[in-house]
Amino acid sequence: MQRMDSRGDGGQAAGPGLTLRRQIGLWSAVSMVTGCMIGSGIFMSPQGVLVYMGSPGASLVVWAVCGLLSLLGALCYAELGALFPEAGGEYAYILRTFGSLPAFLVIYLLELVRKPAGIAAVSLSLAEYALAPFYPGCLSVPPAGIKSMAASCILVLMLANVWSAWLATMLTNVCSAAKLFSLLVIVAGGAVVLGQGRGRTEAFQFAFHNTTRQVGQVGMAFYQGLWSFDGWNTIHSVVEELKKPKQNLMLALTIAIPLVTSLYILVNISYLLVLSPQEIVSSEAVAVSWGNQVLGSWAWLMPVSASLSAFGSANVVFFSGSRVCYAAAREGHMPQLLSMIHVNRLTPAPALMFSAALALVLVIIGDFRTIVNLSSSLSWITYGITISCLLYFRMKTKHLPRFYKVPTFVPAVMVVAALCLVLAPVVDRPQVELLYVLLFLLSGFLAYFLFVYFRCQPACLQAATLHLQLLLQVAPTTKH
Repeated sequence: MQRMDSRGDGGQAAGPGLTLRRQIGLWSAVSMVTGCMIGSGIFMSPQGVLVYMGSPGASLVVWAVCGLLSLLGALCYAELGALFPEAGGEYAYILRTFGSLPAFLVIYLLELVRKPAGIAAVSLSLAEYALAPFYPGCLSVPPAGIKSMAASCILVLMLANVWSAWLATMLTNVCSAAKLFSLLVIVAGGAVVLGQGRGRTEAFQFAFHNTTRQVGQVGMAFYQGLWSFDGWNTIHSVVEELKKPKQNLMLALTIAIPLVTSLYILVNISYLLVLSPQEIVSSEAVAVSWGNQVLGSWAWLMPVSASLSAFGSANVVFFSGSRVCYAAAREGHMPQLLSMIHVNRLTPAPALMFSAALALVLVIIGDFRTIVNLSSSLSWITYGITISCLLYFRMKTKHLPRFYKVPTFVPAVMVVAALCLVLAPVVDRPQVELLYVLLFLLSGFLAYFLFVYFRCQPACLQAATLHLQLLLQVAPTTKH
């Protein structure tokens, strides 16, 4: 049974029917997708895409293709979401298709590396923009200041998400409105500059001059661009909390992704109209450099908007990532404590705290660009495996009723694209970080057979789970 308490946060007494509530409507779902996609990427990644591609024209092509890949991937995920309307996203789809071991390896990488890396990268970019106005005469903000601000952001978001799912959703909606406004300001500013005849059109006259021909460079450019689109799959992690999931899931994706793609291309054009390619490449914060030349005394809007954008994006990654961790723990693939939710707040508090702890570690030891490349490569490994689930079901379970069906060539193209995105940088220019990922993945086999297959549960772990359950006031849940 569910009840609303005096706080209005959907409190519920503990009991055998304890579940997550369906409280995310269509526009909150659209806000969640756009809120995660429009994060720090569009304020940070234009520099990286231009560096790797070498020319403005090729960079714009990369942005357009990234939007197309995101849309095609979302269409594939929409069919999987209709077949399996449960929390967990990629993890749930792989578990139902390929079984326990592949699902465990995916969740092992997802929860221990990819999701924390996403939170860490967004928090670092937030810190970069938030502190930039306080160091106008410096080339860069001191690393210690950036890391301290990023850690503070992570802790604040953890507390907000633990307190109330409603509060986390409202934060997403407010930040989404702010970031859409900031992007529209950039687009409008570029149009005004062009209309006044002050726009730099030389970048478009020689748009494809000096374009790279190295496959690895192109792959890294896509990693930087796709980082800005990452989040199109977020809504699948919270399907159990989505109102009318079969209807709203598809609508949210088809509204959000084309909107974001159009804005990204227009924003990049605005950057190129105001700043030269050399200025974009050398800038530590592209939006701030743009604002200094266009907005004058209102230039402070750019770092504030970028900070709010990153804050909202990190909030969505927190929200969705904790639900995946929660779903995996409910299946026995993560510690039992992570499958519990707060008896009054109805939030997966242990999973949220776990994600925050891992993100803090990455903030301390990593830097923005390395974390982005690592997160993007892991993301497309996961996307490729997940979309292959759809091809498997097309061949093996043709009798299943489908609310929505994407043409078969779409998942086939996406699997090939994911394979190319993962292998191209490795073949062209291997990096030591990829070796670490491989070793970490191999360690996942050991962890699976030790803790899942043979169910080794030390007595101390069971005692710790009981004590933490009482301390955090959390209890096991049931599925819808």
